[in-house]
Amino acid sequence: MSVDLATIPSSREQCLALDAADPLAAFRAEYTLPANGTYLDGNSLGVLPVRTPEVVRRTVEEEWGKDLITSWNKHSWIDLPYRLGDRIAPLVGAGAGEVVVCDSVSVNLFKLLTAALRLRPGRRTVLGERDSFPTDLYIAEGVTGLFEGGRSVLLPSVDDLDAHLDDDVAVVVLSQVDYRTGRLLDMAAITAKVHRAGALMIWDLCHSAGALPIDLTACEVDFAVGCTYKYLNAGPCAPGFLYAAARHHDTVEQPLTGWFSHAAPFAFESDYRPTQGIGRFLTSFPSLLALAGLRATLEIWDRVDLELVRAKSLALTGLFIEQCRADGLEVVTPGQPELRGSQVAVRHPEAFPVVQALIERGVIGDFRAPDLMRFGFTPLYLSYTEVWDAAQALREVLASGEWRAERFSVRGAVT
Repeated sequence: MSVDLATIPSSREQCLALDAADPLAAFRAEYTLPANGTYLDGNSLGVLPVRTPEVVRRTVEEEWGKDLITSWNKHSWIDLPYRLGDRIAPLVGAGAGEVVVCDSVSVNLFKLLTAALRLRPGRRTVLGERDSFPTDLYIAEGVTGLFEGGRSVLLPSVDDLDAHLDDDVAVVVLSQVDYRTGRLLDMAAITAKVHRAGALMIWDLCHSAGALPIDLTACEVDFAVGCTYKYLNAGPCAPGFLYAAARHHDTVEQPLTGWFSHAAPFAFESDYRPTQGIGRFLTSFPSLLALAGLRATLEIWDRVDLELVRAKSLALTGLFIEQCRADGLEVVTPGQPELRGSQVAVRHPEAFPVVQALIERGVIGDFRAPDLMRFGFTPLYLSYTEVWDAAQALREVLASGEWRAERFSVRGAVT
């Protein structure tokens, strides 16, 4: 979709006016926000929904504490991976029974890559992009090492895909939004290209789910993975989700054939029989307490119009990009609205201490080695005025040189 660039404000007064007319403004009250700061890191870890503590408390004190083991039936714990998957499905353009909540992104990607290679016997190459998030690359390397002749090939850029799509490629795995630059890929065009080469397509949705409309069905995607702790706000290390198009359900074989993917787990049979449908991708049951956080946040997302989210996201990122460029900063995120997700990356040789100085001022972004400052824009709880003020804070930090203070160069275990 496109955005009316006239909606990108050019003054703080215009930002205030847009905030007053914002159709998403009411959602801001759904979240616990910093009292004296602006949170621009929701692309890494989303903030706490106000309702989450109560849902977690109810899960702990009532479902577990009082009802104990009867909650598997009384509160339908056993169906949560499916029910929550069906609630995520509309956010990614999937059908009922095509999404399941389970495990982590890494584990789910391991399952899907192995399954995809098995669906393409005789082909042994997995294609990825060199600058994709490292876990995707590491898992691909590990999976291909399990297949005789298997190999993981890393493209210098997704733009080099055509030159590498030969008849040995079994599967291509790419991130819809680049975790560093915020570049948004054309899911439909790339998926069609991969299919014409006879390969399968896996998309990593970690930096797009909850940030923009996704239509896995219309794009004829085979498989996808995603997380729930970024834009979806399910909490630190919340469970991942896995998508498999219904057309693959009857033939797919995944390697981690645990108890919960058995056709009749409570028959306690010694031999494995896979269940039907998306349940084939289950292994063990996700943490109930982690699922409570996801249950809470999906109560919000059930009411969200993703088209409104996308329009505001493009306006917020456009505003920040314009302000950064006006200050002569190198913005590596595409300026064209249709080519970016919901984050802005700015290159600076001293990116780490600059971000730390901003955090001390209450503007929370993050750093990605070697020289990128990343700022995430979450339309449900971020205002235009906050973005304007954050750009002003960045301008002041750079102009004053305060980032040169020694304390801003001290790095913790997590950067």
